[in-house]
Amino acid sequence: MTQVTMRPAQHGELATVEALLTEVSAWLARRGSDQWQFPPHRARITSAIEHGECFLAEADGVPIGTITVDDHADPEFWATEDRPDDALYVHRMAVTRKASGAGVGAFMLDWASKRATDAGKTWLRLDAWRTNEGLHEYYRSQGFTMVRIVSLDHRKSGALFQRRA
Repeated sequence: MTQVTMRPAQHGELATVEALLTEVSAWLARRGSDQWQFPPHRARITSAIEHGECFLAEADGVPIGTITVDDHADPEFWATEDRPDDALYVHRMAVTRKASGAGVGAFMLDWASKRATDAGKTWLRLDAWRTNEGLHEYYRSQGFTMVRIVSLDHRKSGALFQRRA
């Protein structure tokens, strides 16, 4: 694969972000996973684009991945004793299946870690789908450790991971 670059998603690229997320959702469904089996959260994505928190990974000018990175610690998952202000948080990370296995996810996570470091944060954190053990292993392979699992009846994510920025 050619060099991957990161850039903020622009106004008008909601459909691009949604397409990346929908592709991964369909792939997960084919694998029997219940993860992301709902339409992308359009309002959240739009807000992230407007606030400069949604990014696209590109190769040769073609979007191949998306990631949202912000300082919004979900209060249902990250408690006061976790020092939520000491981290940046990853949301909605997806890589097109055409680029799967090429290290794009690792690249995006390393890029997000650098953003956290540059912002003076100690941690890069995320909450993963509780039942997706393969995803948990992926994050462990990227240097994340599981903090805990929070099980809430109204939420399917809640496997909390972090790594030093």
